[in-house]
Amino acid sequence: MLHFISFGSGSSGNCSLIYNEKEGLLIDAGIGVRILKKHLKNYGLNISNIRSILVTHDHADHVKSVGSVSKDYHIPVYTTRKVHEGIEENWCVRTKVPQDMSFVVEKGQPFHVGDFTITAFGVPHDSKDNVGYCIKAEGVTFVLMTDIGHFTDEMLEYVGRANYLVIEADYEKAMLEAGPYPVELKRRIQSSLGHTSNFDCGQVLAHYATPALRGVWLCHLSDTNNQPEVAEKTVKQVLRASGIVASNDPGADFTLNALNRKLPTGVFDLK
Repeated sequence: MLHFISFGSGSSGNCSLIYNEKEGLLIDAGIGVRILKKHLKNYGLNISNIRSILVTHDHADHVKSVGSVSKDYHIPVYTTRKVHEGIEENWCVRTKVPQDMSFVVEKGQPFHVGDFTITAFGVPHDSKDNVGYCIKAEGVTFVLMTDIGHFTDEMLEYVGRANYLVIEADYEKAMLEAGPYPVELKRRIQSSLGHTSNFDCGQVLAHYATPALRGVWLCHLSDTNNQPEVAEKTVKQVLRASGIVASNDPGADFTLNALNRKLPTGVFDLK
């Protein structure tokens, strides 16, 4: 069976793990190495079982520790050439990814790591490059997409393929507009290369989720312009308007949970 854990989701640091009994894939490494090791130990897991690190993009909250983890534990790092370049240029990444641990992936071309078949796809954002990942193993399709400026047709197709989906719901529009951020930052967040609102996330789920979808996690919630209960409420309201019930109760169309910004989740079983 596959399992999923989020160790952190937001501008303070992004890192998650999808794994089975033999091996795992780390997605982003935006938290400290010691914190990561502590979390793994608390779950009875070992960093030596991580087969690779998949990186979405080169912003510090996603890559701060990627070089240290890769170098210290000889873990390959997979992402696009542009993201690798961005990691090299990012002064927040003090330890760089060793050259022999750096692997370039092409969008739309599946590759294999152990039991996992992985496909990267483009996600618009104001970074050097940004990708989501579609991961298949044991008959399950897991899709992650974050830091979304807008949704492309390709991204919407992957929403439709997912059995389990991690998707950004960064801000509640009313909270952002009434909040303390400068006007230029508000514009950047709402731009086509910024982030996704709770409402827009709900609309995408309402129109493109299929009956194959079993579980959704809302990720990268803003600490200033969102709250887990607000994100869940807005997304559920949008879905309910389309006749879709998202909850953890029996009989719901799929489960829906907001990931904590700084704390690890429990272990989610991907059945």
